[in-house]
Amino acid sequence: MFSYNKFLEFPVKVSKPNPRLANVVITQYGGPNGELGASLRYLSQRYTMPDEVSKGLLTDIGTEELAHLEIVGSLVAQLSKNAPPKEWSEMGSWEYYSDNGASVFPQSSQGSPFNAASIAVTGDPLTNLYEDLAAEQKARAVYDNILKLSDDPDVNEVIKFLRQREVVHFQRFGEALLTHSNRFGGYIACVKMQFIDIENYKFLLEILLLINGRTPVCI
Repeated sequence: MFSYNKFLEFPVKVSKPNPRLANVVITQYGGPNGELGASLRYLSQRYTMPDEVSKGLLTDIGTEELAHLEIVGSLVAQLSKNAPPKEWSEMGSWEYYSDNGASVFPQSSQGSPFNAASIAVTGDPLTNLYEDLAAEQKARAVYDNILKLSDDPDVNEVIKFLRQREVVHFQRFGEALLTHSNRFGGYIACVKMQFIDIENYKFLLEILLLINGRTPVCI
């Protein structure tokens, strides 16, 4: 059972509407790497995890992603509020306005409605955790892209907070991967990724070293 707190996890207060930026941010509401998909992924995966600790981890992070969904929705709503229809048209967002007005609809910035096919839920704990690690990095990358596009400090403060939480989630899933790889005798290979945060990359290498018993060779 969930307990709802009427206060956002991070405050959202946008000083001026910007439908174009709203159309960018909304991808983290209902896009393929967004918060809606993340919450459904983790809350669905938890049922087949082999112990209460990992189930609790997925429940905790899945619940927090619902809070992030609310933050992103609030951000989109405030960026859209009181913007005249002509402004939507001038900013190239008239298709969204014609279907949804100034409401918040779960879709990507390209206009594709939310689709659960963007998430993976398997009965294998290692497969799930690999999926989760990748998902957190993709979400972090999208937030990085939004920061590059936005010049609104009110928006950027919120996006930076959400981005940092993706980094924390990545670390927690890495720790869980280490636990389950030791349990099932798994060997984890290293595929070099372009992490913007070098600390994230170092953390992954440490996890791989502990699991494999030697320094991983990255490709």
